[in-house]
Amino acid sequence: MEKRAGGLAAPNTVSSLVRTREYLTGREIERLMAAARKRSRWGHRDATMILIGYRHGLRASELCDLQWSQVELAAGRLHVRRAKNGSPSVHPMQGDEIRALRRLQREQGPSSHVFMSERDGPMTPKAFHALFGRIGVRAKMPFPIHPHMLRHGCGYALANAGHDTRSLQAWLGHKNIQHTVRYTELAPDRFKDFWR
Repeated sequence: MEKRAGGLAAPNTVSSLVRTREYLTGREIERLMAAARKRSRWGHRDATMILIGYRHGLRASELCDLQWSQVELAAGRLHVRRAKNGSPSVHPMQGDEIRALRRLQREQGPSSHVFMSERDGPMTPKAFHALFGRIGVRAKMPFPIHPHMLRHGCGYALANAGHDTRSLQAWLGHKNIQHTVRYTELAPDRFKDFWR
């Protein structure tokens, strides 16, 4: 803990007044992608990062470390390597993801990493964090956002779509199912067929 003026220690927890929730909805993802496309010469790259990060529940480090060798555009598959000792997996990609990645590959030219910076190096998690915050401000989000909200948004969206906890665990690469249960606990349809 850090000492503040007056000798009082600053709390190291996130204030619920600052962050009202830790995930983004599908509509908010669309809003962020639209804001990313509007005001930046790198708008397509930024919108594609948001899309891929959300759909595949990637951490910022996993998204920034994504290499073209992990992407099979013709087969529509993404080989996901997880950080934090997570379980790797192969995810199917949707048509909009494949089209976005093909366009990015054409515009960006040859590179080892999928998401490159303006200086022709791989995007760093720190740079993506700052970029994502700026996009949130441009999108007029009513609360501060950070990249891990994409991962949580993915988990909640898949749980709300009715996917079981074990499938969610595999999709997100969790070794321990306790990290996955949080998504299904808040699913609105959890009690839908009770008393029928």
